[in-house]
Amino acid sequence: LRPGEAELALHPLRKESGNMAAGSDIKLFNRWTFDDVEVPDISLADYIAVKQKYAIYLPHTAGRYSAKRFRKAQCPIVERMANSMMMHGRKNGKKLMAVRILKQTFEIIHPLTDQNPIQIMVDAIINSGPREDSSRIG
Repeated sequence: LRPGEAELALHPLRKESGNMAAGSDIKLFNRWTFDDVEVPDISLADYIAVKQKYAIYLPHTAGRYSAKRFRKAQCPIVERMANSMMMHGRKNGKKLMAVRILKQTFEIIHPLTDQNPIQIMVDAIINSGPREDSSRIG
């Protein structure tokens, strides 16, 4: 082994490119897959990061998504929700608590709807956005 290869061989999350079929083994909280999540609104498809490229195990990547303009669109949507939850008040900055609340919420949503909670969240985000004719001017 060359220097640096030993760390790659021991890393539990690192996969060889040949072994990784389509990345379908990545599940949020080891329960919900990103494979069947769709963004039906084509205008928001670039800004809601749920493609297989943005699949994560936990919504805690510690990424620097605000360093450049529009890079926050590449942040996984579940992590953006966790980041939005930890604003204002005495719970400010408690990301582990926000992640735990999201996990518990997803565990409640799944038996009630029998659907992927990530898809439910994407649909809720699309429904909450303004439409063309309904935005306020002035």
